[in-house]
Amino acid sequence: MATEHEDDFKDEKNPRPLDEDDIALLKTYGLGPYSTSIKKVEKEIKDMAKKVNDLCGIKESDTGLAAPSQWDLVSDKQMMQEEQPLQVARCTKIINPNSEDAKYVINVKQIAKFVVGLGDKVSPTDIEEGMRVGVDRNKYQIQIPLPPKIDPSVTMMTVEEKPDVTYNDVGGCKEQIEKMREVVELPMLHPEKFVKLGIDPPKGVLCYGPPGTGKTLLARAVANRTDACFIRVIGSELVQKYVGEGARMVRELFQMARSKKACIVFFDEVDAIGGARFDDGVGGDNEVQRTMLEIVNQLDGFDARGNIKVLMATNRPDTLDPALLRPGRLDRKVEFGLPDLESRTQIFKIHTRTMNCERDIRFELLARLCPNSTAYGVVCFLPKTCSYFEGFLPFPFFPMTHD
Repeated sequence: MATEHEDDFKDEKNPRPLDEDDIALLKTYGLGPYSTSIKKVEKEIKDMAKKVNDLCGIKESDTGLAAPSQWDLVSDKQMMQEEQPLQVARCTKIINPNSEDAKYVINVKQIAKFVVGLGDKVSPTDIEEGMRVGVDRNKYQIQIPLPPKIDPSVTMMTVEEKPDVTYNDVGGCKEQIEKMREVVELPMLHPEKFVKLGIDPPKGVLCYGPPGTGKTLLARAVANRTDACFIRVIGSELVQKYVGEGARMVRELFQMARSKKACIVFFDEVDAIGGARFDDGVGGDNEVQRTMLEIVNQLDGFDARGNIKVLMATNRPDTLDPALLRPGRLDRKVEFGLPDLESRTQIFKIHTRTMNCERDIRFELLARLCPNSTAYGVVCFLPKTCSYFEGFLPFPFFPMTHD
């Protein structure tokens, strides 16, 4: 017995090393029956995802930048310092286009004209005649195409957000709305009808009438209705201090409009720049007349206008230049007169939709209280009427009228 205890004591001091089977058994301690299979499948999925990412390459984000983990700001900064700035030129002509040995005639302002080739990062399909390009300062090779130069003040004239005014919000202008839709919407939505008839669609419309009769409001409804680019220009914005600035803004305005698939240009208060030409002996209005002549040229000049519809609004049609009003530039003239009894009643109904009032109000009687009123005069008549009947106005009042 003593000998057996001594052998057990020696085994505890010098234990037998574990073999591979024992180690594999210990590794399974605490694991489920499917742990090995799950790990194997996870590894296969990870390897397959890596192969897919390698085949797809690096995906760009919405900003066009790689992931922040892949940025190397130090190398990028060093590369930008080593690169020379490009020079702006204009490609005036392409020699042997659509061929391997195509050459490009560029005009560098205040330097000279050169016949050059393309850089390594530019495709021949990216360059067109008349476009602005960026060239290097050594060999004057074209390195990048540039967008057209447009004044930021002209770019800001584009209406980004659609107005919340619809045709149902314009009261008393049923005939005017039909004419406006015929000029603006029908050629854009159904151009095949004009092609079938073999006629050119109308390209411009002049809205004229007393102030406050809904000319600008109808233009806002047109902007809400159409999906085309809508550009709003106030006539006084084109009156500039320096010679030629207003005409340049008009050229850039129509250049930007031609770059769109379909565009509507609305000139509000056009009588500020579209007045009849005259010589006052001082030359004070020469710049305004130059701007008006540029508008006349862009509307129907040597170059085609394209798919551009022009709307103009004024309350002084008698002061406009005859060259601006001739057919071909402004094909339709829509008159906005004072609303009649039915129109005033409709305006009352439109503007009382959101008011807290009774249902059995006779708007015809209210419309009789404001004869010879403009459309906006009827709108201003509503709060006065409410205040009078609520006792806030103890004295009689008269609505806005138009003489």
